[in-house]
Amino acid sequence: MRLLFFIFLSRSESSSPIMSETGLIQRIRNPPQPPTPILACSKLVVCVMPIAQIAIGAVYLHDCPRQHYIPIYLIVVGVFGLVLALLSCLPCAQEPKDGPSNPLSRVCATWNSLTSVFMFCWFIAGNVWIYSIYEPNYNKNTTNVDPYCNKTLYLFAFWTTTLVYILLGVGLLCSCCVLFCFFLCGRADPDDV
Repeated sequence: MRLLFFIFLSRSESSSPIMSETGLIQRIRNPPQPPTPILACSKLVVCVMPIAQIAIGAVYLHDCPRQHYIPIYLIVVGVFGLVLALLSCLPCAQEPKDGPSNPLSRVCATWNSLTSVFMFCWFIAGNVWIYSIYEPNYNKNTTNVDPYCNKTLYLFAFWTTTLVYILLGVGLLCSCCVLFCFFLCGRADPDDV
């Protein structure tokens, strides 16, 4: 394992000049942009979930008397997620590379910040509404007075919310692994003594 690490280290040193910390920081601040078709496809993929949330929330709007805020939660999360995804495509959302920022980009940044704070608070409220009734009665029965919640609506809301936590955990784990690798690479550098 150490042999592979040193081979990788010597190969990276021989293929490029020694990377200074300022070059690495500059690369982190201004990452290379992926090609336009890849950006367009990723935007379409990101827009699929909000559209599905809006559709399922609207179709089953009155099918969860047990917790009537769940379909409203899905609709609002879908609309704001779609708005954020579409606004990120506008030229005002990108910061200028050099020179002062224009007032329109400050307005876009403020709007994105306020929307993100609202989305976080709305997500917490949705967690309370969804997880507080776990596992609801799925059967709509006219003789039973126990409130129900449509199975498709509830399970979709449950798993989209749970997916956020799963992705957050995977991102945190990957970040820790990257930091650990940076720590190992920094320890192996003989110039750091």
